[in-house]
Amino acid sequence: MLLRSIAVLAAANVLNNKVAPRLGPLTSAAATAALVAMARSSGVSWQELGFERGRRGALVGGDLAASVVAVYTAGISLRRTRPFFHDERALSLTRARVLEEALVQVPFGTVLLEEVGFRGALYGMLRRSHGTATATAVSSALFGLWHILPAIDMARANPALGALAAGESPAHLDTARVVAGSVLSTAVAGVLFSELRRHNGLLAPAMLHLATNSLGYLFARLAAHRDEGSLPFDHGDA
Repeated sequence: MLLRSIAVLAAANVLNNKVAPRLGPLTSAAATAALVAMARSSGVSWQELGFERGRRGALVGGDLAASVVAVYTAGISLRRTRPFFHDERALSLTRARVLEEALVQVPFGTVLLEEVGFRGALYGMLRRSHGTATATAVSSALFGLWHILPAIDMARANPALGALAAGESPAHLDTARVVAGSVLSTAVAGVLFSELRRHNGLLAPAMLHLATNSLGYLFARLAAHRDEGSLPFDHGDA
């Protein structure tokens, strides 16, 4: 069942990144339902899937989301860190598409599947059969590998952030090093998310994940506004 779950995630990854990105929410919803069904048929309870501690998860997740706002605000305020927010994946979109990405694609096309898939179904099945350490290590490693395709896009759309992931200058950016750095950094993030899920349920990492990704679109516009003196949503609206 575990291998089938990984196959479902791999298929959804290709569909969402290369075949039909705009249908990501539908693909992710179907994949999430399949993963939950597989986990439940393996004997994993709803609590083991992470559907627990809702109030505590909301409080912790809310605090973490507020921290993201504070970090992003500081990031666009400093000239040295502002280039990390210059991302063509956000700046090239119209206002309607930015809202679609932030309010639909990220919550339902990204966060839903990644949190329920990696920190819910995979983690729950692995923890039940192999223990917490193995569940954290394997699900986090797979979470890192999941980001190979997005990392390739990041190297093109956000050279500054890609250079940070690769540990080199934007002028000499190597896509392979960007991918390797992104896989490693997202695997480490997966460990953090897994610990948040273990202590607070799925809602806490989901809220942190949502804030990190969705607010990125807003702060990309705000960073460009600070540099150019334009309104945050002027870019790409023509």
